[in-house]
Amino acid sequence: MLPGRLSPRLQEGLVRLGTWMPFAPAARGLAWFNRVEVSEATACRLTAAAGAALAAVETAAAERVAVERPAPPAGPRVQQLSADGAMVPLVRGEWAEAKTVAIGVVEAGRGADGAPVVRTTEVSYFASLADSDAFGRPAPVETHRRGTETAGTVVAVTDGSEWLQTFVDLHRPDAVRVLDFPHALEHLNAAAQACWGEGAPAAVAWLDQQAAELKEGDPDRVLSALRALPVGRAADPAAAEQARAATLGYLQKRRAQIAYARFRACGYPIGSGMVESGNKNVVEARLKGAGMRWARPSVDPMLALRGAACSDRWDEAWPRIAQHLRRPAPCPTRARPLPGLPAAQASRPNTHPCPARPPVRAAPLPRRDKRVIDGHPTPDHPFKKRPFQRRQLLRQAHLTKS
Repeated sequence: MLPGRLSPRLQEGLVRLGTWMPFAPAARGLAWFNRVEVSEATACRLTAAAGAALAAVETAAAERVAVERPAPPAGPRVQQLSADGAMVPLVRGEWAEAKTVAIGVVEAGRGADGAPVVRTTEVSYFASLADSDAFGRPAPVETHRRGTETAGTVVAVTDGSEWLQTFVDLHRPDAVRVLDFPHALEHLNAAAQACWGEGAPAAVAWLDQQAAELKEGDPDRVLSALRALPVGRAADPAAAEQARAATLGYLQKRRAQIAYARFRACGYPIGSGMVESGNKNVVEARLKGAGMRWARPSVDPMLALRGAACSDRWDEAWPRIAQHLRRPAPCPTRARPLPGLPAAQASRPNTHPCPARPPVRAAPLPRRDKRVIDGHPTPDHPFKKRPFQRRQLLRQAHLTKS
């Protein structure tokens, strides 16, 4: 049994519902499906407890991978690794960025028209509310599970941010790094709009030409066309020159990541839509509802549940959640300071399980004198003070003797 008054099956069902929808509809859903009524607060409490248990299990697994370095499972021939961030609303009007890593198996083929088609399947997710430096520490629980270290080729499609390059260095330094193709087009579009104006036909035509060349031709030609933009004829030449220089510097720095024709010939993906979809499904679909505000400690537990559910790994995750929930709770008392210990160590809370208490033995009952002798009540019998009950008792004793 799990803590609480619900059966394990009902508790799992309630947590499942709370993972996919707000807690009030989850409580109503449990009542409709199982005829068991619980409050919104109960749905919130049990879902949060399950999420905290799964987050603790995954953190312990990541630490074990970092320390023990167990042999990873065999990875696929080609694997895609992408990461990105999405904003989460917190209480008091604050916002924080949740990082998500998405991992999938790359399958290359050709469509009906003979054009190369690249699909990424078996996608799984891991998300956490962490800054860019800290996100790399818990993520190995997912990269190790998916065999990123042993995959034949890992294609890291990202938006080009520096923290993402550091993340890839941590998990697969030799990954093929690809700048997300729509992201590269956004930078080219910014330069074109600054030169000809927003929505100008010349800007649209120039961008279409460069997009085709960038996707199927030589990226150096695109860089040359970018240098040749007529920024001097722009409405604001200084702003146009600044936009062109920023785009040129951004793409030149990532020249090796924009060789899209070669990537497509190798059957590699060139878009990071996999992780962008993960941001929407794992993070935003549950944590960015209308009027929602989350306490910071509540975000990672929900993200852990969302990652398991959206990765279609619930049946694997729930037994570990239940096992963690069945553990005895730590003793909530605070240890008293002992002589000779430093103040910080002496005030450390006692996290050891509470010791079992010895069984309490009931005290022997006081001895009472007999109140009925030979079928007759003694003077101390309470029936002596109740004439009607006394007559019934005497009549019953007379019938018994006869």
